[in-house]
Amino acid sequence: MKTGAIVYVVGGENIGDEFNLEDARKSLNIEADRIEFVSPLIGHFDVMDAWWLLITKGMNRIICITAEVVGNSLRTVGRELRLYG
Repeated sequence: MKTGAIVYVVGGENIGDEFNLEDARKSLNIEADRIEFVSPLIGHFDVMDAWWLLITKGMNRIICITAEVVGNSLRTVGRELRLYG
């Protein structure tokens, strides 16, 4: 079963030019086959857009995680929410 993750970024206005998305992705330690971000500055416009992309890419299970910008990385906030599967 393929797992997709949606990371909803809060505090996105703190994302600077030196923000490295790959390093931030690794710092989250999410076990997923594909990760999509929702933020005004990076990734998708809203959760439904990211969800639809993950469905079309064949993900059988989709989770959503909230993360906040801390310096040049992301830190999870709260718990994960299963959206599908």
